[in-house]
Amino acid sequence: MNNENGNIVYHQSVVTKEDRHKLNQHKSCVLWLTGLSGSGKSTISMQVEKELYERGVHAYVLDGDNLRHGLNSNLGFAPQDRKENIRRVSEVSKLFVDSGVIVMAAFISPYKEDRENVRKMFDAEEFVEIYVKCAVEECIKRDPKGLYEKALKGQISNFTGVSAPYEAPDHPDVILETDKYSIKQCANIILQYLINKKMV
Repeated sequence: MNNENGNIVYHQSVVTKEDRHKLNQHKSCVLWLTGLSGSGKSTISMQVEKELYERGVHAYVLDGDNLRHGLNSNLGFAPQDRKENIRRVSEVSKLFVDSGVIVMAAFISPYKEDRENVRKMFDAEEFVEIYVKCAVEECIKRDPKGLYEKALKGQISNFTGVSAPYEAPDHPDVILETDKYSIKQCANIILQYLINKKMV
């Protein structure tokens, strides 16, 4: 961290996270959706956001592609860029959680180490790792953005599941098998998890 001569001081907010929970009448957390491209992370996140909104819950989706249009537009897909991508997203997610919002982070985030580093930034129940599990063969069949086709032709390098590794979570908090369940069913699994944990 660059803090020469101690000139950067962290300012503690007068309004606490717990104050915001009371105001919102729900707790905050990050729902970290990890999985291959085309597994359904963004679609599920949007569905969960919609259903939380309808319940009066403050929620927001941080989508991998969307952030690469702005905050992370200067990053590529080499391993060090992927790490920095996740580092930035984790910092933004922490701000959302502190603000009292349930944030869905929909990112391939292929490396276990990076996801564990994100987990360490949060209190125990504030980080929910959700493995959006789908066989690469099924993702290739879906290929909603045509990326697998390009990757298989060698037109895209460092593509997760084809020319770059994906390290599946060992002990995710939630597993969504999107080749077996619908988007609505997957969203309901997440909502039920939040209810069971008394987050909403």
